[in-house]
This record gives sequence, C-alpha cells and structure tokens, in this order.
Amino acid sequence: MFEPRLIEGELAVDDRGSLSFVNDFSFDGVRRFYVVHNHRTGFVRAWHGHRREAKYVGALTGSAIVAAVEIDDWANPSKELRIHRYILSAEKPGLLQIPPGFANGFMTLTADAKLVFFSTASLVESQHDDVRFDAYYWNPWQVTER
Repeated sequence: MFEPRLIEGELAVDDRGSLSFVNDFSFDGVRRFYVVHNHRTGFVRAWHGHRREAKYVGALTGSAIVAAVEIDDWANPSKELRIHRYILSAEKPGLLQIPPGFANGFMTLTADAKLVFFSTASLVESQHDDVRFDAYYWNPWQVTER
C-alpha cells in the first residue's frame, strides 16, 4: 500500500502577477472534482474513507490541516493508527495524494480556505465505497503554539 505524498508545486512571480502550478501532477485516472469551503475557521470535516478511491487535495485559497490514516479494519479501526498530517496553503502550491484504503479529513485554518479535491471514482462509485468515522476518532486537529 502506498502512503500519502505531497506533490509539490511552485509559484512564479513577475511584473504581470503570479502563476502557481503543480507540474508533476497528472490527471490520469481522475474522474471528477469538487471544491469545499467551510463557513468558519476551525471546522473539522472528517473522517471519510474509501477502499478503492484515491483522492488528490490542494488549497485554492487560504490554508487547512489535511490528514489521512490507513485503515486496518473497516468495521473497527484502531485508534492508534499512524496519522499523516499536512498543512496545505494556497501560498505554497501542491497537491496531497491520498491513496485508496485511507480515510481523510481536514480542518480549516483560515476563513477563506477553499480546498479542491480530485477523485479517481465517479460519484456513484464513490457512494458505494464510502465509509465514515467520527470527526475526532483520530485527532490531529490541535494547533500547537510555538
């Protein structure tokens, strides 16, 4: 099984403006996309798992904590699973690849956060491969002041 990985992008700025891009991302296998915007900062949308569907997620605006866990038992997963935790920001272009077999979720850090999700399953396929867990079943949402 693969682990989540961040496909890093870049930002180019000149006298005309800026251009953000993730040239190492390929749309091969992507079947649909959607954009999610929470009504407030600190709101958690989690945990949403798929046995067969993979996802890619990036920040269009703002920033968010995005996390993923590889599910060991779909009926009763361990609460001790390794949490893969990332901070995605529109200021640092990139896409997080979440492989099949993982549950994912996110918490908005800024009021303007909008995340784009690319999915390898159609909506109907996704609905038949959809497993939900409580938003705090695993809890990577704490922000530690430094």
